[in-house]
Amino acid sequence: MIDIKTKDEIRIMHEGGKILAKVLNELLQNIKPGVFEHQIDRLAKKLIIKDNAFPGFKKVKGYHHSICISTNDVVVHGVPTNYKFKDGDIVGIDCGVFYKGFHTDMAETIQIKNEKLKMKNDNEKIKRFLKTGKRALDEAIKVAKPGNRVGYISKAIQDIIEGEDFSVVRSLVGHGVGRQLHEEPEVPGYLVSKIEDTPILKEGMTLAIEVIYNMGKPDVVYTNEDGWTIATADKSLSGLFERTIAITREGSLVLTA
Repeated sequence: MIDIKTKDEIRIMHEGGKILAKVLNELLQNIKPGVFEHQIDRLAKKLIIKDNAFPGFKKVKGYHHSICISTNDVVVHGVPTNYKFKDGDIVGIDCGVFYKGFHTDMAETIQIKNEKLKMKNDNEKIKRFLKTGKRALDEAIKVAKPGNRVGYISKAIQDIIEGEDFSVVRSLVGHGVGRQLHEEPEVPGYLVSKIEDTPILKEGMTLAIEVIYNMGKPDVVYTNEDGWTIATADKSLSGLFERTIAITREGSLVLTA
């Protein structure tokens, strides 16, 4: 069952989303060569609690961190480790905030300064890869409006990612979000069925739209034996972009902005 939020509930989620956006922006600014993944995780907890919120991911049973971190070939759910960032790394941060009874969820992927990359062509492909993910997210958000269906979001992501010869991860999807971190409906990044067979978007729905994609093939595997970290099967680079939105009468409202 899809949980429809009231205007007051969406307002609360917007407040929490603003906290999350501010926290994530500060985390990204602290990702530099020589910094450890676990340092970013500790910083996230400190910043979230400072704003009178709670790390949403710590409410997931068995998960004990404030962020998931995706470095290079890690796709999602990466457990922060003692890996030390270096020039050229591709780093994705996925973070959640629980505020006044509601979750918001957000992710961004960046590249650490890349002067030492050996081949200019490789550098340009990485830039195109990251720009493509951002563009896919932006276009998906634009079509998230009342009367459209989840399939419009899925198609927008798939068309842009595959149009640039990258691949959408099939086994991982976006989702509803609110009282729970993961709610109905699922929001795939590709068309699973005909658009008309997917859930209709209604005012009051709140969604975490995710672009989860790889530079190589879409296949993924569990790695690091931690039970959480999912990486590309072919060791290619992966990217993740996510925003929490609300469906309003006027269209989509980005709550994590």
